[in-house]
Amino acid sequence: MTDAGRPSRRQLIGFAGVAAAGAAVGGGAVVALDNDQQPPPQSVARVISPYGEHQPGIAATSPQHAELVGFRLGTDKAGLGRLMRLWTTDIVALADGRPAPGDTAPELAIANVALTVTVGFGARVFVLTGSKPGGLDELPVMKHDRLEPAWSGGDLLVLVGADDPVSVVHAVRRLVADAQPFATPVWRQTGFWNGTGSDGQPVTGRNLFGQVDGTGNPAVGTPEFDSTVWSTDGPDWFRGGTTLVVRRIRMNLDTWDELTRSEQERAIGRKLATGAPLTGNAEHDELDLEARDADGRLVIAENAHARLSHHSENDGRRIFRKGLNYVQDNGPARESGLIFLSHQADIAGQFLPLLARLDAADALNEWTTTIGSAVFALPPGFQPGGWLGQKLLG
Repeated sequence: MTDAGRPSRRQLIGFAGVAAAGAAVGGGAVVALDNDQQPPPQSVARVISPYGEHQPGIAATSPQHAELVGFRLGTDKAGLGRLMRLWTTDIVALADGRPAPGDTAPELAIANVALTVTVGFGARVFVLTGSKPGGLDELPVMKHDRLEPAWSGGDLLVLVGADDPVSVVHAVRRLVADAQPFATPVWRQTGFWNGTGSDGQPVTGRNLFGQVDGTGNPAVGTPEFDSTVWSTDGPDWFRGGTTLVVRRIRMNLDTWDELTRSEQERAIGRKLATGAPLTGNAEHDELDLEARDADGRLVIAENAHARLSHHSENDGRRIFRKGLNYVQDNGPARESGLIFLSHQADIAGQFLPLLARLDAADALNEWTTTIGSAVFALPPGFQPGGWLGQKLLG
């Protein structure tokens, strides 16, 4: 009981379970982010339902504003289950634009900002539960990695995205507060992305090199996407889930800017203006990896990023990649880069071979350095009355 004689918020959650999670989501049109219905211009109000077979933030386009928080667990399996029930209640309320129970700043909970919260489990969770998905081992340190503990590892992940930065900050504030005493933040990363063109229509988006980033992704809602992203093997609780690799990549923009435009395009293997391959005219044209110029050189160089990452050069392996640009001021100095997010059903089978290939020969290695790395299993979604990770922790 509190000093005022009323039950605390956690006691109320313990008594009520996740009844609040069954509240209907309203207050705006629910937008299906799939291959047939693209996200509308940002002026259109939208609510993304927190319910579903999968966590909705996974297939959604990269948010305009996002924050990732890695946590260190300080509880047992039962405590982790209580935290997931508490977070589920928070997620449902925040997605609907309603204040979570006990919210100290309820005016900051607003609807129609496409807010999503994605939760992931790190290795410590599977020490507690003994039900680890296959291929989820930590990534080996690559030759070009310069990993820093401040951006690496973690027992739990929360990724909050929305059209509105205040909504992101507010949601993270609530989730971090409610994690006490179950888990403590060990790192935070903030990023941004522009997936809307000047005409208000959806576009792929660009990283800070000016590169159209994510063109080769499988289209959401297609069988190719489903087989790439969603797990159908392993523990029963994980079916319908996916894995996530988070790589914080520092970009040396100063030395990149010293290159000519043609040198930049040759390193990437694509035209900067349109994102089209050097052998094509439009962004989604297929790469011609055999094409040569008048001097007999490969048009798309052997070490070009587009070649080395192409599925045809990786035994058909695919990933679903997303990105968030970041800028961090360190006194008068500024660091810029990309928070690289890769979803796949199996990290060891899909992502690691691709990563090793890029680390060995990618032309972009000269201007990029990975300084953070973490891997997580993202459990399936939940339905009204259910909660995140219920099959694993219930």
